[in-house]
Amino acid sequence: MELQWIEPDGPEYSDWVALREPILRAPQGLRFSAADLEEEKTQRHLVAREGDEIIGGLIVIPLLEKWKIRQVVVEPSRQSEYLGFRIMEEAIIEAKRAEVDAIALHSRANVVGFYEKLGFEIVGDEFIEVGIPHRKMVLALGSG
Repeated sequence: MELQWIEPDGPEYSDWVALREPILRAPQGLRFSAADLEEEKTQRHLVAREGDEIIGGLIVIPLLEKWKIRQVVVEPSRQSEYLGFRIMEEAIIEAKRAEVDAIALHSRANVVGFYEKLGFEIVGDEFIEVGIPHRKMVLALGSG
């Protein structure tokens, strides 16, 4: 498996969207709109690939000294292979390189434990996002 930062106008991007839509959007009756995809052009995209196939990834929204991670996904048949951890660890390493102070995310309530194992802490109460219970989580990095 190879981890790679891709550009939203690059050749891999359509495969990245194709992985996410049936896993993250379709179960909630959602699809990516042109506006959603346009907004993603300002965000960073880390994907896990095996050969030509994208099997996981995440999106980073850079916000001054903090990053927000969203749309963390792994191909369902590959979820027992710790790919999510490897993808998240790479994002954390990159955030440290960029001297980011903290990483925030909205975790689906049923996977909070995954992020806690990476050092993220719950902040605030549970809330509903896209019809699903979520928790805000933060990983403090400090600068440098």
